[in-house]
Amino acid sequence: MRDDRRDEPLSDDELELFLQYLHRFAQHDVDQFALLEVGDPGHPCYVVLSRSPVPGTDRAAYRRP
Repeated sequence: MRDDRRDEPLSDDELELFLQYLHRFAQHDVDQFALLEVGDPGHPCYVVLSRSPVPGTDRAAYRRP
């Protein structure tokens, strides 16, 4: 995916669109879990999408955008 503005934070509109896509992805594409590595290859961000909270983590710790 090409992103000519990778050095800029998301605008409010971009963040809203991202969250809409994320909700749709979770609803239709995540069966049990999805593991992703995103961002700068030299300093990646590891993302875990799961149908279950991390063991030992209070559900109240999760923010629902």
